[in-house]
Amino acid sequence: MNAPAIKSSVFAKFKTKNQVVVRDFSKKDLIPIRHLDFKFDAKELNDTFYLQSESASAFFEALSIFLTFGEDLVIETARYHRDFLTDPILKQRVTALIGQEAIHSKVHDEWNDILKPHDFPVTFYRFLARNVFDYGLLKLPQPMKLSMMAGIEHFTAVLAEYMMKNEYIFDLITDDDKTKAMWQWHMLEESEHKDIAYDVFQTLSGSYALRMSGFALATLVIFGGVSAGAVLIPFIRKPSNLIRPAYWKDAVRGTGLLFGPKEGVFGSTFGHILDYLRPDFHPNDHDTSEYLTYYKEKLLTRKDGLLARYLTKEIIPKVKAA
Repeated sequence: MNAPAIKSSVFAKFKTKNQVVVRDFSKKDLIPIRHLDFKFDAKELNDTFYLQSESASAFFEALSIFLTFGEDLVIETARYHRDFLTDPILKQRVTALIGQEAIHSKVHDEWNDILKPHDFPVTFYRFLARNVFDYGLLKLPQPMKLSMMAGIEHFTAVLAEYMMKNEYIFDLITDDDKTKAMWQWHMLEESEHKDIAYDVFQTLSGSYALRMSGFALATLVIFGGVSAGAVLIPFIRKPSNLIRPAYWKDAVRGTGLLFGPKEGVFGSTFGHILDYLRPDFHPNDHDTSEYLTYYKEKLLTRKDGLLARYLTKEIIPKVKAA
């Protein structure tokens, strides 16, 4: 049995008749791959960049460390399943997704390296994540990894939409343009490619039960692993935080910034997160096209755009006949 046949037989075990969803991708935009060089400097780091909260910023610092491994899972899974696709536009978009995620992983690794001199547990967290992914998540069956990939991309799409709607969060970062630019670029591209993993899953499987299983795993990784890592960071960096009233006051505020029901990153978007449970859900039910147009113009198109100064190259993968 040759390799494609083996792939098909493995994937077929997870498919149920009449579940596959056929979509017309001919009107979809082609996605570019952007190369950026931020030249991060540890001396310029604002380690409380998220609304000047140490505890809330720790969530994004933990996310940055762990997400490079998640990006690698997305890349490996997308490459594997691209071979099953027949629509040339969708295949181009998957190629662009792989490229964008590869650069996300590279850039975040560079940013994570400048966290080290500030006593962040980067090396230890990388060790933990490498073992979790190498001996756990990366060994899952490919259909489950595809489902988990779609679930992870849903969370990043929700996060991206929240950030784009709350521009003031970045406007308040006035002393670390590189960190601000990195997160804005990442949020822009997560929104730009938010439907690709889901479209691949629906095209190749469409199983609701499998989609929910992957979503559950993604939820565990983000709200379990990343949150646990975030909680520990302030104490690993500064053990005195355990007895500092000022830190615990910040921790209460930070919890509200992340999980508060009115303005919290995840608390205020809980309905959007759970919308994934709808059998007929699609990422584009939440239209962010106007935000994307606005931020591309502001950050990339204008000569004085924050991302324009770090952009070194932009390419659009070619559409190849199936």
